[in-house]
Amino acid sequence: MIAAPELQTDFHYPQDTDTRFSSDTDFDDPDGRSAVQGKGKVKKGKKAPGEKGKGAGKGAGRLNGHHQENGMENVMLFEVVKLGKSAMQSVVDDWIESYKHDRDTALLDLINFFIQCSGCKGVVSGEMFRHMQNSEIIRKMTEEFDEDSGDYPLTMAGPQWKKFKSSFCEFIGVLVRQCQYSIIYDEYMMDTVISLLTGLSDSQVRAFRHTSTLAAMKLMTALVNVALNLSINMDNTQRQYEAERNKMIGKRANDRLELLLQKRKELQENQDEIENMMNAIFKGVFVHRYRDAIAEIRAICIEEIGVWMKMYSDAFLNDSYLKYVGWTLHDKQGEVRLKCLTALQGLYYNRELNAKLELFTSRFKDRIVSMTLDKEYDVAVQAIKLLTLVLHSSDEVLTAEDCESVYHLVYSAHRPVAVAAGEFLFKKLFSHRDIEDDSMPKRRGRQSLNANLIKTTVFFFLESELHEHAAYLVDSMWDCASELLKDWECMISLLLDEPLPGEEALTDRQETALIEIMLCTIRQAAECHPPVGRGTGKRVLTAKEKKTQLDDRTRMTELFAVALPPLLAKYSVDAEKVTNLLQLPQFFDLEIYTTGRLEKHLESLLRQIREIVEKHTDTDVLEACSKTYHALCSEEFTIFNRVDIARSQLLDELVDKFNRLLEDFLQEGEDPDEDDAYQVLSTLKRITAFHNAHDLSKWDLFTSNYKLLNTGIENGDMPEQIVIHALQCTHYVILWHLAKVSEGSCKKEDMVTLRKQMRAFCLMCQRYLASVNTAVKEQAFTILCDLLMIFSHQIISGGREILEPLVYTPEASLQSELLSFILDHVFIDQDEDNNSTGLDDEAGKIEALHKRRNLLAAYCKLIIYNVVEMNTGADIFKQYMRYYNDYGDIIKETMSKTRQIDKIQCAKTLILSLQQLFNEMLSDLGPGFDRSSSAFCGIKELARRFSLTFGLDQLKTREAIAMLHKDGIEFAFKEPNPQGEGYPPLNLAFLDILSEFSSKLMRQDKRTVHMYLERFMTFQMALQREDCWLPLISYRNSLQAGGDDDTMSVVSGISSRGSTIRNKKPKPVTGKRKLSEGTTSLTIVWLNRDQSMQTPVMMPSPHLTSTVMRDTKRLRPEDSYMGVYTMPPEQQQPQPPPQHHAPPQTPQPHHHQTPLDYNRRGSGLMEDDEEPIVEDVMMSSEGRIEDLNEGMDFDTMDIDLPASKNRRERSELKPDFFDPASIMDESVRTTHFLGYDAFQR
Repeated sequence: MIAAPELQTDFHYPQDTDTRFSSDTDFDDPDGRSAVQGKGKVKKGKKAPGEKGKGAGKGAGRLNGHHQENGMENVMLFEVVKLGKSAMQSVVDDWIESYKHDRDTALLDLINFFIQCSGCKGVVSGEMFRHMQNSEIIRKMTEEFDEDSGDYPLTMAGPQWKKFKSSFCEFIGVLVRQCQYSIIYDEYMMDTVISLLTGLSDSQVRAFRHTSTLAAMKLMTALVNVALNLSINMDNTQRQYEAERNKMIGKRANDRLELLLQKRKELQENQDEIENMMNAIFKGVFVHRYRDAIAEIRAICIEEIGVWMKMYSDAFLNDSYLKYVGWTLHDKQGEVRLKCLTALQGLYYNRELNAKLELFTSRFKDRIVSMTLDKEYDVAVQAIKLLTLVLHSSDEVLTAEDCESVYHLVYSAHRPVAVAAGEFLFKKLFSHRDIEDDSMPKRRGRQSLNANLIKTTVFFFLESELHEHAAYLVDSMWDCASELLKDWECMISLLLDEPLPGEEALTDRQETALIEIMLCTIRQAAECHPPVGRGTGKRVLTAKEKKTQLDDRTRMTELFAVALPPLLAKYSVDAEKVTNLLQLPQFFDLEIYTTGRLEKHLESLLRQIREIVEKHTDTDVLEACSKTYHALCSEEFTIFNRVDIARSQLLDELVDKFNRLLEDFLQEGEDPDEDDAYQVLSTLKRITAFHNAHDLSKWDLFTSNYKLLNTGIENGDMPEQIVIHALQCTHYVILWHLAKVSEGSCKKEDMVTLRKQMRAFCLMCQRYLASVNTAVKEQAFTILCDLLMIFSHQIISGGREILEPLVYTPEASLQSELLSFILDHVFIDQDEDNNSTGLDDEAGKIEALHKRRNLLAAYCKLIIYNVVEMNTGADIFKQYMRYYNDYGDIIKETMSKTRQIDKIQCAKTLILSLQQLFNEMLSDLGPGFDRSSSAFCGIKELARRFSLTFGLDQLKTREAIAMLHKDGIEFAFKEPNPQGEGYPPLNLAFLDILSEFSSKLMRQDKRTVHMYLERFMTFQMALQREDCWLPLISYRNSLQAGGDDDTMSVVSGISSRGSTIRNKKPKPVTGKRKLSEGTTSLTIVWLNRDQSMQTPVMMPSPHLTSTVMRDTKRLRPEDSYMGVYTMPPEQQQPQPPPQHHAPPQTPQPHHHQTPLDYNRRGSGLMEDDEEPIVEDVMMSSEGRIEDLNEGMDFDTMDIDLPASKNRRERSELKPDFFDPASIMDESVRTTHFLGYDAFQR
């Protein structure tokens, strides 16, 4: 620690670095209204009379804040650095020249530079510098802050201010570097600067604290570099001294020995001074600021200590300094945790430092492993990279459990996390090669070095039982192991060649996995983008990537054009393997078949595909064959004719066979042969699969399929699979016909034919909705919804008016049948569905739910696009609460879309759904039901949910809400009580449900709705007070509440933030006038409903007293856990009691995170839009973390540079034992983090 008497100015270090402001430094603005200067504008410093220092005449004209001789002011040092146009070397040299002439004036410029870099308008004068104390100057500068902004240069946006931060740091580094040989040892300049920065870093002003901490840390970094150079020079001097002393006496130069001794003594003294300076910065700034309340400040400290440990590892890389990084791994802010990890990466990268990191690794390894699941993806990525470096340094540090926790992250949906995990996996499992292997000649095929690595990849994929996404695994390892993954020659050899003697052959399951991985690698190489669900989409490839892509496509085509036919021949009976293999031609460069003279291999491929079509009836295999033909039948390639002929021959045979089998099958009547049925089904499956991707219109499949479907309706005993595929095939016929007609070159007869076929097919599907078979009904329903969407009124949009004759509007009977299907097959309990389908396993339940969701979504699309009447949605909306977990998102989105189309009709549909539920309840419970019953409460809760969907903007939903109340009132009084007028109407209780929407009415509309309600009421109704009339009373009061209170009306555009104290400006009169005028038209429409209706004289009904009182001021959400920072006892100074002291909040456990106690110190709550200038600077210090300290060396915090060779023993500085309990709360040690987001099907 530098002693105060050594300073030649009153601006000195505080005796105790832990002290806070004394009572005489309290700010005049305790509420923090003095915001920090945000525009970067500073006042020009004016010199007081007699302030001109020594040598000012020679220094005039330099960019250091001096006056010029002609009386004009120069640009200040802050402006020079901010502009960044001058070389920093010349700027510093100018300042050093000025310092040599007049060090007081130059130091004053430097002090003002730091003040202005903090965004303060104030300027420290020479008088203040000479006569005022440290704390007094800081308080004076605090008063100079701009009140209108909370920004300061380090936080301002824009390229200029981003450059300013780097220029600011560069200035400090260059300043120390240029002064390292003389000025920093003059016991004046550095003492003054360190004292200033220490005082500013202890300020409660964020701008001062942030700026000075950054400056102090960069100053420390520069001093560490100086100390390192001194250490090197001392070692060199010592070596020279010993070499000279070991010479023979006759050859020894005594003068040189004395000179070397003197030089070593001088270097030792300089090093001692540097140590004192670094100790002052470390104890005065770092120890307090690394646990600052502001995350940016904590991040600066951790980033710089990482630089010190890496730059001067002999002095700083020990447990006394590593502990700060280890503790801060538990920081609650992701950016601070990120700095910890990057700092550690720089240390673990150097293998020579591993020995010094052993204890740290053992203490904090578990924490680093847990951070791979951090909620911040950037932190998780860096944690994985750090573990990769740890793994690279030593294989024994990480246990198998540690590695497994990283392995499964290769399946994460977040690509950077997955790529980092892929690199870790590659380092662990694939990078261990024997030295002998590298010296051996390169072999190809299954004898290559990659063969075992590819097998290891397959084994790993199969062992990951929870994941079946080979594409994700390949993408994760693509960046680090692309050479391995693109060794397709080795993969082909493993599949086709016989195993070597003594080599174990791949099992069937391993071969399936290898083929899947091989397909994924080919897709990745050909498409050059991540799989679906990982990444934001296709990106523009660079020239190098495009060349690599073309080269890979060429190589894969040359390899697999030859290898694919024998692979298909070997695995032709295995459906899963064949399906994957048949996808390979989609990624080929087909021109190579011609240029490479590979036509014979193409013929072999077409022959194999034909045989597979004849062997298989599996839908996936047939569709893969169809897509392969489609990929090969591209007219731009010369192989088109050859493939087209093969395809036509295959389809001719299939269609002829189908027509022949169908004729025989239909002639058999009601008792068809099972073999004939199977033949018809298998052929129909093949035709349907090909019709999906190929136009088969010339074979006229509509007639035969329609005849088949018609026979099924008449006889009722058609096998369900035949009906399902016949419906699908006919659907494809209609769509291909529409595609031809849409081209515009068709004849009028084609349009008429399509219209007839489409309507006949829709009628056929409607008839099949009444089938007894569920699968058939689902297929018919899905196709009907698709056809109604395709041939709706939107078919003529986009300039396609020629298609208007094809528009098909479903009749009421069809709409009713579609709705009945949804109610019978979608809104059912899970148990009922399981009993009907026989699904007991969890996967079956999920699949069944997925199917039902698709059915509901298909029908909801008809509602959204106005294909069916919107009021049919009432039967859907009323299921919102009951089936919220299964279909809540679909129903809510449907309500949102219908509201965008027609707000009023949507509101009518919502109230209709509530009315239907109310009628159902009446039929079940009878008129005298209990309003506390679960059924009635459920309807009220549904109404509340509906009300919430209208949002906060009452102007946008004004008419819709009014119409909703109108329909609700009419429904409530629709059914009179058969017992007489003295009894409430049967539906009167519906008003209790309707009251849930009263809060959405504007004040003016509440009066109008109340007047409309009175038209239905008699004089006797107004006098009733029995329980049965309570719905009417409560509804009336909900309409009258706030009717005369302007504050109860929420106007569009006023946010919740506007309700704070600071927004007490009177609302413009024009706004109220507009609202009042807007009520007129609505009132006229309502009151003209029935001119003959007499409005009885109403007695004023009593208002219900609201139990909800409006707060005059609301806290922000974050204020609920912000209060007074709890200061350690040794850091707290006596202060006057605050006027508004927020009690500390007790942290409540939530998942893996327990928040810190935040207690704000001040005299009142801060306004919502204002950044507090005076704030607390230390994190909570309650709790203990001795378990983190166990085994760590915490003897001293003093910086003690290591002794050079034969260095004299130095007395240790006074130990300063550090209490780790003041670092952070115990609760921070378990940081809230989220698991990886693995892709799920």
